[in-house]
Amino acid sequence: MPTELSQVDPSKLRIDLYPTDVLRMKASPVAVEEGIDESLRAIAERMIVLMRSAQGIGLAAPQVGLPIRLFVAHVPHDPEAEPDESGLPVSTDDAQVFFNPEIVEFSRDLEPYEEGCLSLPGINGEVNRPSTVTMRAFDLAGNEIELRATGLLARCWQHEIDHLDGVLIIDKMSQMSRLKNRARIKSMEKAAKR
Repeated sequence: MPTELSQVDPSKLRIDLYPTDVLRMKASPVAVEEGIDESLRAIAERMIVLMRSAQGIGLAAPQVGLPIRLFVAHVPHDPEAEPDESGLPVSTDDAQVFFNPEIVEFSRDLEPYEEGCLSLPGINGEVNRPSTVTMRAFDLAGNEIELRATGLLARCWQHEIDHLDGVLIIDKMSQMSRLKNRARIKSMEKAAKR
């Protein structure tokens, strides 16, 4: 991988599958104080295309081979979902791009939910996460923002930030879910050794 992001050809980016090494790396911060340049914008745009074509709701830069603190997310509105009593967002109108995101506050209550991952196709499992979070990040304009969300949107942000820290859903799944997925995980590890 080129060390300079300006050398990355976004058209060559693909979703990496477990157990690719970059998925276990702690991603480096993006130098947002220098501004969000065209190469970063192109990488983010390509990530959105990949996320949508894979029918995902989030994609982190390590999942496309880039160990930088960047993720994209789009949790579309579900017309059948119950509105959240808190009034906090549970979905987004369009794809969002976040640089150097961090969770700065989270609720104490944990909710279980069946999660999947684009880097772990065919693997789903129950993961407990705080139901509501506040995230601080930088947007595409280079502005620092602070957002609060609940439900699936909050879960998505936490899942993608885990990727930036080298943490996967298989690390956070319930024991029952790990057992259920053990054969598929071993199969992916074995295939990678070939």
